[in-house]
Amino acid sequence: MSKIMKILVTGGAGFIGSNFIHYILKKYPNYQVVNLDKLTYAGNLDNLKTIENDSRYKFVQGDICDRNLVFELVKDCDMVVNFAAESHVDRSIQDSSAFVKTNIEGVQVLLEAVRLKGGKRFHQISTDEVFGALGINDLSSSEESPYKPRNPYSASKAAADHLVMAYYNTYSLPVTISYSSNNYGPYQYPEKLIPLCITNLLENKKAPLYGKGLAIRNWIYVEDHCEAIDLIIHKGQIGERYNVGDNNEETNLELIKKILVLFKKSEEMIEYVPDRPGHDMRYSLDNTKIEKELNWYPKINFEEGIKKTINWYIDNQDWWGKLKNKKI
Repeated sequence: MSKIMKILVTGGAGFIGSNFIHYILKKYPNYQVVNLDKLTYAGNLDNLKTIENDSRYKFVQGDICDRNLVFELVKDCDMVVNFAAESHVDRSIQDSSAFVKTNIEGVQVLLEAVRLKGGKRFHQISTDEVFGALGINDLSSSEESPYKPRNPYSASKAAADHLVMAYYNTYSLPVTISYSSNNYGPYQYPEKLIPLCITNLLENKKAPLYGKGLAIRNWIYVEDHCEAIDLIIHKGQIGERYNVGDNNEETNLELIKKILVLFKKSEEMIEYVPDRPGHDMRYSLDNTKIEKELNWYPKINFEEGIKKTINWYIDNQDWWGKLKNKKI
């Protein structure tokens, strides 16, 4: 029987956070999860409807920048896993203020709380984007690669990571950081590339694609990411950072073509739109460290994962239909 542990998950009503809560409660019957989420546009309690009456789960609506609330919640937990973040690059380009507030100031509040309430275990969810854009022939980013963020979102995440490591070095706080490549799977907000493509095609609309679609990304199925986080928070070395990616680099155009094939639709369903300002052309992560230290490897290849994802959006049209029609 697993040890009883109480985890504070911040941003748990979002895409990856909600998948992580489902994963943890399924795997660890004795664990308790408190979900602190501000419920911004991307926070959705429908993601957690199947567990909302589970006695091991509690939802608290609130902001990680709310010092009093955060300190009260941290006091009663054993560990904090921080998913809370403004995360959409396009929105950060339009207005970065919310990104600075949540992604930097909010992390400082969390770190102060875990420090002053007994040095609780803290895990920060970061992103491959902090390493900046890679050239076509560049080696994949390792955990030791220099930070080179190129948009307000990635800059705010990089700043948060530096704060986390500063608290480790200054106060010996038991922290870890993970960098993940692009996630996809159930409950992803439909403004993101894969769910936007899928849901548009289900509505018989064209799939939008930035520029010529030549940006290269590395995709990981969200359940694989959750398993990696689980290993890191339980077995990872304190003060260490871990990449969590998959070896399936491809251009966004190649990605959308694969989805079109599964929908049996032609490439005429692609709508080329003006490119994003400062669009990074390639991200790629080197998984060597987590493979060697924690024996983690992704289990779900892209072909299997994208089929599972398409089927989920087909089966859950009420879930995403409400979101696409919501005015933000």
